[in-house]
Amino acid sequence: MNEGRIAYERQSRLRAVPADGAPVEGALALEDKPWNGVIAPTRRGSSNRFLTDVIVELGLCTRERVDEAIAAAKRAGTTPEQILVAAAAITPDGLARAVAERYGLDFIDLSIFSVDMTAANLVNITAAKRYEALPVGFVDQRTLLVAMAEPANVVAIDDISIMTGYEVRPAVATHEDIHSVISRLSRFGDVVQPAAGDDDDAVEVVDLRESADDAPIVRLVHQLVGQAVEAGASDLHLAPDGQDLRVRLRIDGVLNELTTIPRRMTAGVVSRIKIMAELDISERRIPQDGRVGLTVDGHHVDLRVVTLPTVHGEGVVMRILDKDSVVMDLQTLGMAPDEHNRFERAFKQAYGCVLVTGPTGSGKSTSLYAALTTLNTKEKNVITIEDPVEYELSGVTQIQVNPKSGLTFATGLRSMVRADPDVIMVGEIRDRETAHIAIESALTGHLVLSTLHTNDAPTALTRLVEMGIEPFLVASAIDCVVAQRLVRTLCAHCKRRIILPAETLREYGYHAAFDIEAYEPVGCKHCGQSGYKGRTGIYEVMSVTSEVRSLTIERRSTDEIGEMASSQGMRRLKDDGLEKVKQGRTSIAEVARVCGSGLAG
Repeated sequence: MNEGRIAYERQSRLRAVPADGAPVEGALALEDKPWNGVIAPTRRGSSNRFLTDVIVELGLCTRERVDEAIAAAKRAGTTPEQILVAAAAITPDGLARAVAERYGLDFIDLSIFSVDMTAANLVNITAAKRYEALPVGFVDQRTLLVAMAEPANVVAIDDISIMTGYEVRPAVATHEDIHSVISRLSRFGDVVQPAAGDDDDAVEVVDLRESADDAPIVRLVHQLVGQAVEAGASDLHLAPDGQDLRVRLRIDGVLNELTTIPRRMTAGVVSRIKIMAELDISERRIPQDGRVGLTVDGHHVDLRVVTLPTVHGEGVVMRILDKDSVVMDLQTLGMAPDEHNRFERAFKQAYGCVLVTGPTGSGKSTSLYAALTTLNTKEKNVITIEDPVEYELSGVTQIQVNPKSGLTFATGLRSMVRADPDVIMVGEIRDRETAHIAIESALTGHLVLSTLHTNDAPTALTRLVEMGIEPFLVASAIDCVVAQRLVRTLCAHCKRRIILPAETLREYGYHAAFDIEAYEPVGCKHCGQSGYKGRTGIYEVMSVTSEVRSLTIERRSTDEIGEMASSQGMRRLKDDGLEKVKQGRTSIAEVARVCGSGLAG
């Protein structure tokens, strides 16, 4: 027992906090590294203190109730702490907090704390279960932060240090939290990957729990993907920064730091991803792109993999296409009733062209898929040409662009028109030839849906004219243009009501005379402390009326077309954003981030 006390007093000297509250050298300074879910102790640790006294000092339970538990524990042959937890007098979190305080260690709430997968993979699952201990982060280049249920287990600390080659700084977490994280790591180990060259139904099963000891790189890659899917990320970025590999997730349109992969593992991680995507692992001088299908936690996801040679080494970006997470219902896209009716009326016509515009990642494809889902009936022949085919729709003929074999948007679209379609979807209008065929198809009895990269709806008409399409053809073929952006929605658990002054609204570009009620982000464990959870769309839906057609034929400016459309009921993007701010669905800062600081348009 003395050995354990000496070891932990040594650990306490590394990161304890003295009685006056001032952190000593080596303490985990939350200001330097803001880890959510970490609670530092209030004083130096001492194994001479009774745990029941610490429980009382922290205010977790009264002295009378603790004394009763001590007496009951003597009769039952157990510990007072177990009596208190069984009687729900204190929670498991409270008990772990008291244990951490007793030894002068940090308490970690793993339901909030973001576990570093690189650190977690330094110890195999078997050892983590045996010791009820798991590395969860890096304190510095030489020290691991290890969450432990039993911090007095000196053997576990020594073994983890030997296994990983790092110094160990213990912290305390509950038994339940540690087992939950270990279970999640194991669950991400079950990955089903389509076998190369086989039929679609043939798959190769890779069980990483069995290969954890001999394939830590494989396990790390799959767990990074699994964590990205679980978090609802759209992209997984691995970028070299000179020494290590920086890993980030794009969640709700914003990049979030996930972990840093040490330099010694960088080449192995990149090579593993390239093998999965059937890329040339020996080629590091030019970009490559590929795809891989995985089953993560019971459902199928597609990964679009792009490698990028940089001055610091080879980086990788993986686009995660999770069909189960995509909303393909027009009712839930976030359109206001007027905008929804205008859009639906346009794409339910027998012929004509409907365009959806916006920058990359603004949800254009999702809007088109939602429209196709409505149009996809047995009576209609629906054909799409996309680059790539992001989501497969039953009953829809979908064509994948393949420039290497000569299948471009233009050539594919030309053939599609001869295949007796009722509805045509073109993934993107990129050039004059594609635009010309799409416009002609809309004028010859087909319904054409497509996307275009413009900042707002009125610009789409002038952009087509600038691409070389005659104004009278544009005016005759286009029936509706939708411009959209995606804004993060406020977390329902922590958003806070505020009064937004009219002066602030004017700074954001609105003509406001009165203050309005709104909400602002706060941050909690449900939203990962960001204050936002999920996304919704803001829209600008322009019907091409006879007046708008006349302005287009006369080659009038985008501003004039926009003013005319606004006078006829079109709500601009910034105004739709403000409406969602008033509804408490998003914040004014988020609308400004997506639409621009001046909220143009």
